[in-house]
Amino acid sequence: MTRTILHVDMDAFFAAVEQLRRPELRGKPVVVGGSGNPHSRGVVSTASYEARAYGIHSAMPLRTAFNKCPHAVFLPVDFSAYGAASRQIMAILREYSPLVEPLSLDEAFLDASSRPEVPRALAEEIRRRIKDDTGLTASIGIGPNKLLAKIASGLHKPDAVTEITPDTTTAVLRDLPATVLWGVGPKTAARLEQTLGVRTVGDLQRIPLAQLQELLGPRWGEDLYRTCRGEDDSPIVTDWEPKSLSRETTYQYDTRRRETIIATISALAADVVGDLHDEGYRGRTVTVKIRYRDFRTHTRALTLPEPINDGDTIRQTAVALLDRFALDRPVRLVGVRVSGLVKTGNGKQETGNAEP
Repeated sequence: MTRTILHVDMDAFFAAVEQLRRPELRGKPVVVGGSGNPHSRGVVSTASYEARAYGIHSAMPLRTAFNKCPHAVFLPVDFSAYGAASRQIMAILREYSPLVEPLSLDEAFLDASSRPEVPRALAEEIRRRIKDDTGLTASIGIGPNKLLAKIASGLHKPDAVTEITPDTTTAVLRDLPATVLWGVGPKTAARLEQTLGVRTVGDLQRIPLAQLQELLGPRWGEDLYRTCRGEDDSPIVTDWEPKSLSRETTYQYDTRRRETIIATISALAADVVGDLHDEGYRGRTVTVKIRYRDFRTHTRALTLPEPINDGDTIRQTAVALLDRFALDRPVRLVGVRVSGLVKTGNGKQETGNAEP
C-alpha cells in the first residue's frame, strides 16, 4: 500500500508566536534569539519573514543580524510560550491520526495513509484548522515517505501545501541542491562537489553506487544512493526517548578564571539534574564541553557504575572533569551533558536525590 506522509512545518514559529501575541510587531522584522540583546553573544533562533528579507537566518550571530538590520525588533527566547503553542498544534494533528512524530516544537510528521480524503484536501484542511485555532500558519508537505514530505514542505513556504508524488519525484528532485537530502550537510556537500562535481540531486543520481561507497563507505554510500532517488522506508516514531539531556552557555566575555568556569559547570549541572527529575530519568555518563576563543571544542566524559540522578554526585563529577582540560586559552562556551539515560518510572513525582 502506498503511504501518505505529511510534514507539518510551522512558519517562522518563534517569531510568529511573538507577532501573534504582540500585534504591533506584525509586518515588522522580528528576530528571536538568546537574551534578546543584539549586542551580546548569542545566535538567531528564528527570524520573521520580514527579517529574512535582510538576509537574517537561523544560527546567525545576533551581532551580525543587527548589522544587517539595525531597526529589527530583537526578542529573547520564551520557550514556555512556544511550548504552549506547540502542544496546541500537536493536539490538532493527533485528531487526524494517532501516528504523529514530533521533530521539534514547530514540526512533525503525520501518517495519513488510512485517511479516506485526497491527501492534498486533507493537508489543506489541517492547514486551515491550525490557522483558525491558533492564528499561526503552517507549510505542509505531502509525500509517499518522510524524506519527500519534508522536502516538499520547504519548497513553497510560507502558508502553503506542496505534494511530491512517486510520478513527480525525479522531476522535482533533479535541480534541487544536494543539501536537501538527509545526511548531506555543508561539509559533505563540499566533499561531493570537490571529488565528484556534485551540486544537485540530479548530479548525485548519476554517480554509480560503487563510486559513492568508495568515497563515503559501504553503508553511507548506499543510503545516499537511495535517498537521492527519493527512497525512504523509515517509520513514523510516536514514542521517542532522549539519548541525553544537556545545558550549555556562552560567556558574554571569554574567561580563563577557573572559579568562574566551576561556578558555570555547577549551575549547568543543577539545570540538567532538574531536567532529569522533571523527565523521569537517571543517567550514567557525565560529559563536560569546553569551547575556546578559537572555537576549538573539546569534551571529557566519565561513565559511572550505575545510572543516577543525584544532584551532588553529578555536579561533583562534572567539576572534577574540568581537571582534564588544559585551560591554556580563554574559554567561550561551557556545556554539561548526562547521557546513557534510563527511566526511573516515577516521572515528575520523584523529587529526592538519593538512590532507592
